[in-house]
Amino acid sequence: METEDGVEFAPRLQAHYDCPNGHTIILPFSVEADVPLVWECRCGEEALLRDASRPEPKAGKPPRTHWDMLLERRTVKELEELLDERLGLLRAGKLRRSA
Repeated sequence: METEDGVEFAPRLQAHYDCPNGHTIILPFSVEADVPLVWECRCGEEALLRDASRPEPKAGKPPRTHWDMLLERRTVKELEELLDERLGLLRAGKLRRSA
């Protein structure tokens, strides 16, 4: 087994995070690292770096639904025509129903 004799560790600092549920998290970071303002606590809540203010939430795009993506490719009129065509084939017995 090797020992830590003669090993020079990088300079570190300890960041203290406080969870809204009362938990405290202490993490070592390199002094050269950008310490994040929030850290996920073991309980799932966001713990805030001690003596820091909460960062502004990032503005994001609303999630696209399947319908939104479908409307990017086809118009409602085209979709109605396709539906009528497929229903006609299904009623004529040329298509099998899928589960």
